Amino acid sequence: MVVPRNHEPVLLICAMFSQDTSALDWAESHLVERYGQITERTSDQPFDQTRYYEREMGKQLVKRLIAFESLVDPGLLPAIKLAAIDLETRIKQAHEWPNQRPLNVDPGYLTEAKLVLATTKDRDHRIYLGQGIFGEITLYFQQHRWNASRWTYPDYQTEGVIDFLERCRTYLRKRYQSVR
Repeated sequence: MVVPRNHEPVLLICAMFSQDTSALDWAESHLVERYGQITERTSDQPFDQTRYYEREMGKQLVKRLIAFESLVDPGLLPAIKLAAIDLETRIKQAHEWPNQRPLNVDPGYLTEAKLVLATTKDRDHRIYLGQGIFGEITLYFQQHRWNASRWTYPDYQTEGVIDFLERCRTYLRKRYQSVR
């Protein structure tokens, strides 16, 4: 007889981008307040692999990824995405911005085998998680490296992101080893 079991806790990751690094700093401080200390982060990098967000967010966008020390239940991803949407709304209301959307926060989680991102957009490769949120396996770990799928966004295939994910995976494996 098969018995369902809970998933191991996972590493919470947030990708953020904006035209203004002060918006990234603001979001990061609010995320730390909610999810705890950061274990890994990228430097701010140009987010220039697509022009998709230009109309609502402007040009010369900057992207930053962060990962949190505390592991989380992967079933919380829809609630975490809704909290990220709330952050985007709050920053827009709290300040004057030159663009319609000053901040984008995309949470996800990392396991030893995959990076899952949360989104509100349904596509053929996404699975409904509840509360209007879908999950997408953006990258998968196989043959000792991170691999892209046909739908993986180009910014997640950059050397900086792959290096960040390697560090995150190493951190996660050490955490797992300490409790196994």
